[in-house]
Amino acid sequence: MLRMATVFLLVLAAAGSATAQENGEPDPATVRMRIGPLYLNPRLELANLGVDSNVFNQPADQNPKRDFTFTITPTTDIWMRLGPSWLKASVREDIVWFQKYTSERSANETFSLNWHLPLNRFVLDVSPTYLSTRERPGFEIDTRSQRTEYGGKAAAEVRGLSKTFVGVFGGYKKVNFAGDAVFLGTNLRDELNRTETAAGISVRHQLTPLTTLTFNVAQEQDRFEFSSLRDSNSTSAGVTVSFDPHALIRGSASFGYRDFHPRSTGLPDYVGATAIGDLSYTLLGATRFSVRFKRDISYSYDINQPYYLETGVSGEIAQQIFGPFDLVGRAGTSTLAYRDRAGVFIADVNRVDYIHSYGGGIGYHLGRDIRIGFNIDQQHRISDALGHQYDGLRYGTSVTYAF
Repeated sequence: MLRMATVFLLVLAAAGSATAQENGEPDPATVRMRIGPLYLNPRLELANLGVDSNVFNQPADQNPKRDFTFTITPTTDIWMRLGPSWLKASVREDIVWFQKYTSERSANETFSLNWHLPLNRFVLDVSPTYLSTRERPGFEIDTRSQRTEYGGKAAAEVRGLSKTFVGVFGGYKKVNFAGDAVFLGTNLRDELNRTETAAGISVRHQLTPLTTLTFNVAQEQDRFEFSSLRDSNSTSAGVTVSFDPHALIRGSASFGYRDFHPRSTGLPDYVGATAIGDLSYTLLGATRFSVRFKRDISYSYDINQPYYLETGVSGEIAQQIFGPFDLVGRAGTSTLAYRDRAGVFIADVNRVDYIHSYGGGIGYHLGRDIRIGFNIDQQHRISDALGHQYDGLRYGTSVTYAF
């Protein structure tokens, strides 16, 4: 039914067109269709139409399995005016298909809403989300296991000065793995089902019409449903710089400090820097640079090394070479630095895993809305843990179509 709803929205979007004009409305560059009060931006992508040389991320001595695969992703963004406010809904589905290994097929669904209410001196934002997926949750777990995540964020701000807002915010997230989700003999439901809550205060200042600086302080709690040993409390503080989509630099970057305290005395604390960012810059309209980075803790499936510090950076350069052709190169690296539980035997003390990836592709643009590409990507994980090393190669075609 959810897949039918996604397709239905895409079909409806083909019925009309419009642009948005008022300040605060959807960007005219992204809105392609209009049906009555609804503004829509539907897209359809065919990705990874080709070969995956290591479907299960197996070490070389375990005879890695290869298969033909592809992913179809219909996506729709919808905006609607509600009095002085705007409501935005995003619907995305990844239909993942493997030819031989049918156990890896899936339909992954993502839904999000955002209600933005700007008044004279008051701004309210409410953003619920829902995810149902079998995609891998990160670099560590190689099993494609069913899980759902739902929750949301809310924030309220009051204008203190002409360009400065003071606010409060809160967040909630519930993570549920399926009962049959197992990785290396460990039941992921028993180890990783949890509830995450956060609350804090913020100060947001409009540096320029296109640049915003936000300072925030928050308290966070993670509570595990079946593994209370992992329960933790955190205090974090940070600063975020955000750039408007029309700015020379686009995206946002956050840098902060986290004081992470597991409630169990057998687990070590983490007190140190955190960061997350996604930035891009286009030079002379022909060369686009993008960079993503992350430094924060993540929970592990292994009860004896229950969390790790993930530090990673990746980048991409896209260059228009001539006419409708472009060339893309990308690379990334991440480290997973595990924290050991006291009083138990650990085979790989102070273990650090390394993940390296690189790849590239060439694309051909058919007008403004269609891009056909050929991509090849290699990923390599180095680990002292038995069975965690692997090499994987993916190559194939992709097609992106914006209605």
